[in-house]
Order: sequence, then C-alpha cells, then structure tokens
Amino acid sequence: MICECSVDYTGRLTSHLPLATRVIMMKADGSVLIHSDGGSYKPLNWMTTPCVLHTRKADEAEREAGITEVWTVTHEKTSDRLVISVASIHADLTHDLGIDPGLTKDGVEAHLQELLADQIYRVGAGYRLVRREYPTAIGPVDILARDAEGHAVAIEIKRRGEIDGVEQLTRYLELLNRDPLLAPVRGVFAAQEIKPQARVLAQDRGISCLTLDYDEMRGLDDPEARLF
Repeated sequence: MICECSVDYTGRLTSHLPLATRVIMMKADGSVLIHSDGGSYKPLNWMTTPCVLHTRKADEAEREAGITEVWTVTHEKTSDRLVISVASIHADLTHDLGIDPGLTKDGVEAHLQELLADQIYRVGAGYRLVRREYPTAIGPVDILARDAEGHAVAIEIKRRGEIDGVEQLTRYLELLNRDPLLAPVRGVFAAQEIKPQARVLAQDRGISCLTLDYDEMRGLDDPEARLF
C-alpha cells in the first residue's frame, strides 16, 4: 500500500517517522515493513512475526490532525508496538506471490554449506547433522543440527557475514522456535568473514558466530607454507 502516514515504534526502542508518503508491505507470514524511496533495500521500520494487526477509525483529535485510520501491530512475544497513522491512501494492492523457490546461493556459499555439513564438528564437539536446507515458511535455513545435549541448532552460512544475514537467521529462528518438537532452537551465524556490526548484533540476539576457513575446509591450507 502506498499512503501518507506517520509511524511510531515503542518497545525495546522508541522511534518516530513523521507524516510522509511511504510504502507499507504486509506479507503473508504476518510481518509488516515500511519503506521510503531512499535507504536502498532496508525498511525504515518493521515488525516481524509473530504479531497481530488491529485497525480502527481515527478519533476526533486524530481526524483534526488529518488522520483517517490507525493501524496497531503488536508483537505477541515482546509486546513491542508499531503504530501506523494513515492520512490518505494512494494505492492499495493485494497479490499472492505463491511459494518462493528460495535463494540460489553462489558456488562458494553452496560449497561452504556442503563442507560444514560434512565437518559439523567445527561448530562444536558432539554435534550431529539433522538436515541441510531445512525448510521454513520463508525459505530454508542452511543447516539444522543437534548439539551434544540434543538441542536444535540452526546454522546460516554466508561468504561475507553482514547485518542482513543476522536478520535473516533471526527470522528463521522465530519460525523454528514455534515448533514444539524443535524448540528451543539457538542460532549459529557462520561466514568466511563476519563484519564487526554483524557480530555485535548476533551476540545481542544470542546468536553464536563462527568464522570459516574455506581453504582449510577444502584441505588446501598447508601450515608449512605459512610465514606465521
């Protein structure tokens, strides 16, 4: 939907977007994302599942401010709230995108996944592989494993670990933890290189980080050829 709106977020943080023209995406999984013309691909604000949406007509004070309706999106686990005050709607479109086939990884990422599945001990002692490309409603997580105590572990693999990869794994974990046969599921973010900001975000969300040496995993690393 393209509309004039202001947006207020309350919960773990507080933010405000003043009245402007924006794009609101409401996805089939229940998540809500708010975009502008700038900022590239990243939304200005969002609410991930599980969440619930309530709509109401604007009250008298809100109508005097030019608002016609108010949408409140509440996270069911944290009670964080995203309040969208709509002034006018320019376009409203609903379309079923169908089942997405998932992201096709480049050769290095695909090979890293294959190698780590075969060398799952690199994640931790006593780990065992459950499945590669474990399906979720928003796409497959790279590897699902069990640790030495039998707890489920979701592993997302990137060639370069950035914030987007941590966000992706976070969404997978939210879905996987709804399955009583898997929960609690913890996450491991694995990459050849992990950016400092991504590492901080992962640690803040209880996600472990693992740096992968592609050459070593392929058996190409020769310790005798090193200077250090």
